[in-house]
Amino acid sequence: MALLEVKNLNLELNGKKILNNLNFEIWKGYVHAIMGTNGAGKSTLANTIMGLSGYENISGDILFKGKSLKTKTISERARDGITLGWQEPARYEGLKIEDFLNASAKRKNTEELKKALSTVGIKPEDHLNRAVDKTLSGGERKKIELASILLMEPEIAFLDEPDSGIDIESISRIFEVVKILKEKGTTVVFITHSLAVLSRADHAFLMCKGQIVDKGDRQKIKNYFKEECIECEIKDPEVKKEEKRTDER
Repeated sequence: MALLEVKNLNLELNGKKILNNLNFEIWKGYVHAIMGTNGAGKSTLANTIMGLSGYENISGDILFKGKSLKTKTISERARDGITLGWQEPARYEGLKIEDFLNASAKRKNTEELKKALSTVGIKPEDHLNRAVDKTLSGGERKKIELASILLMEPEIAFLDEPDSGIDIESISRIFEVVKILKEKGTTVVFITHSLAVLSRADHAFLMCKGQIVDKGDRQKIKNYFKEECIECEIKDPEVKKEEKRTDER
């Protein structure tokens, strides 16, 4: 049985269909990639699976371990073991990094927090007492969010554009964290348009205009994406606007 199954999923926003009869399965223990150009609906799909506010007007179903998520809140989905790493991580004025990490950590232990921060390339002694606010760079917030996912040990982690806004050294750290997550039993799903990120996946889906149009090993999807998608002019303006709104959050 698939870990997560999307069945005939449709989503409308402001009267416009954004996700269009989506069907696919995520297998446990693999690193998957959902690949597509900007405006394909990738972030919208991740937000819908996570159950974010504004993304509930769906038909079809999303099954996690064979059970429907349709009536579950974002908190309930998180407790089930589903998490989402944002393309642009949120800021939390006044909340210390230590408290932020402890909120989701499976084992609330200071040494575990320090280890997770070190793994993502953050010095614990310089950051544990800092706030998750505007004084942190986007790259630092992304690393701290990744540390929280490590500590959470989720069943499935969606990482939305994990290489966005960070340097090359940090990208290597992210891939190391993904390796650790996989070893611990977490299924990872990249949401991406990056060939470098795709190259770290075991299996990939190709998404266009709110639909999954192909799937297969990473080389198959890479070849198609390079040859057909990057210069593709078939873009739905409503999907592009929704992706842009998501990116700006």
